[in-house]
Amino acid sequence: MRIDFDPAAMPRNEFYRLLTATVVPRPIAWVSTMSADGTHNLAPHSFFTIASVAPPVVQFSSVGRKDTLRNIEATGEFVVNLAPEGLFEQINDSATDFPHGVSEFESVGIASEPGLRVKPLRVAASPVALECEVHSTIRIGDSTVVFGRVVHAVVSEDVMVDGHPEISRLKPLSRLGKDEWGTIGEVRELSRIRHADWQGPASDR
Repeated sequence: MRIDFDPAAMPRNEFYRLLTATVVPRPIAWVSTMSADGTHNLAPHSFFTIASVAPPVVQFSSVGRKDTLRNIEATGEFVVNLAPEGLFEQINDSATDFPHGVSEFESVGIASEPGLRVKPLRVAASPVALECEVHSTIRIGDSTVVFGRVVHAVVSEDVMVDGHPEISRLKPLSRLGKDEWGTIGEVRELSRIRHADWQGPASDR
């Protein structure tokens, strides 16, 4: 038996909690931006994925109008920093609703480094940073989807194995439902099957 949920008949926050508990795990874009007056902002956003490969474009959604979105609209630049296990508390702290104009870098005590192609700072201890210029934005209901063209990427050599980022060294966090966070846990490998090698469904093999 299944339980039916009608979003049109439910309060917004109740269906939001259902969505975030079922669309899991969600990678975290730890987005750093700079305001027009030079204040540096940092906040995690868990509605995040890749939008395009050529050109390389990533996307995240801002639920409501927060400093991240305002800064991006004002400057056209942002950085997506990978959110690793080792910075768990700092990532959560940076989600605090500080007043407008307060820098999370300073308030939380997060070490920064300058970007190469964009003005927003990078998180110094994050193993990956994707420097982005705004490609476009789309307003959908109470949210805004931000598409950013990746103009530069930097990866710590400590997480590289044979020239490729290694998941066991990246150790990315993810968001789940409620106040839950996820780690990578068990990693399983399974190659895609070419049609020429197809031997029927897995249940029959």
